Amino acid sequence: MLVRIVKLTFKKENIASFERIFAETQQKIQSFKGCSLLELYQDIDNPTIFFTYSHWENTKYLEDYRKSDLFRETWSKTKILFDARPEAWSISKKNMVN
Repeated sequence: MLVRIVKLTFKKENIASFERIFAETQQKIQSFKGCSLLELYQDIDNPTIFFTYSHWENTKYLEDYRKSDLFRETWSKTKILFDARPEAWSISKKNMVN
């Protein structure tokens, strides 16, 4: 499983617009083939910073999503709201047994 974490920083006046976009697209993204989870988090100390946290079966499914019309449409609406360049990490979850 691949975990994708994306840090997004918005202009304060654009937070409500982003939250609306996320609410409208969350289920569509989570229903995309290979995606099993999509969550949104907001920084406690700096409310302009958000993190998306998603689970993908593998890199291929994430790349398929990133090449999709859904991603292009969502990203085009979202990127104009940024106050800083987004940061992203693709990581694998480790299950450690003691």
